[in-house]
Amino acid sequence: VGPMRWDNQLAAFALDYANGQRNRCPNLVHSGGPYGENLAAGTGDFSGRQAVDMWVAERRFYDYGSNSCRGGVCGHYTQVVWRNSDRLGCARVRC
Repeated sequence: VGPMRWDNQLAAFALDYANGQRNRCPNLVHSGGPYGENLAAGTGDFSGRQAVDMWVAERRFYDYGSNSCRGGVCGHYTQVVWRNSDRLGCARVRC
């Protein structure tokens, strides 16, 4: 993954979508929008760092040889390390 840069348009999309999910917590549903996305729900002061750590922990289920998940979910991990990703936008709301 190359250098990432902040994208205000992605952040605005994320915030708008997250605000619309408040009543669904913790049963979040992907937007089906035009961007790759990872969603996370936590309790207390759940941080963005904790969400990313949770997604990266899925690495143990990713098999590089077959480019597939083995023994667990790894789609959030592959989104984090997607080769062509170069922009990032995030949002956080309390449910």
